[in-house]
Amino acid sequence: MGSSLAHFGTYVVNEADKSLTYRIESATFPNWDKTDQKRSFVMTGDELKYTVPAGSAGGTGTVTWKRAK
Repeated sequence: MGSSLAHFGTYVVNEADKSLTYRIESATFPNWDKTDQKRSFVMTGDELKYTVPAGSAGGTGTVTWKRAK
């Protein structure tokens, strides 16, 4: 693995505009501490996907959540 990111806090889902807003309490990127991060998502079947925009190091990441059965 070239890099990683971890954070914790709460999140709010806005179904109307298909977005998640993370209220980040703390993160491995200190400049994310105590911030809100909004991400657009796409639902397909039992999967929710969103993309984390390019950071200072470049590149993007796609996050996939799958519904537990």
